[in-house]
Amino acid sequence: MSDKIKFELEFVIQSSPQMLYQYLATPSGLSEWFADNVNSRGEKFAFIWDGAEEEAKLLKRKTDEFVRFAWEEAEDDSFFEMKIIVDEITKDVSLFITDFAEDDEIDESKMLWTNQVSDLKQVLGSS
Repeated sequence: MSDKIKFELEFVIQSSPQMLYQYLATPSGLSEWFADNVNSRGEKFAFIWDGAEEEAKLLKRKTDEFVRFAWEEAEDDSFFEMKIIVDEITKDVSLFITDFAEDDEIDESKMLWTNQVSDLKQVLGSS
């Protein structure tokens, strides 16, 4: 198995950090843009796409700032993180995505995140 490569993406989102955080950290918020359905029990989140379920553990979170998950089946230290950054001068809100993918899957992963965040922007009325 080859090592996964870390990549980061940044998206400007027209939303308050508080509102955006609700879409990143709650099952109901994540169900609106990230997966078809999301359930959670404590730190365990079940993400459902087209009937297939993937489990992730909530590793860390800081209210209105970031959430970090790790896929249960991941056999390495990879994770995915969604971080809210507010520019101190312009007050623009950005969503920073950190994720890991195999070398030959990075472009596909970036495209997937771009599509997902596009859905998020539509839900927020930010597109």
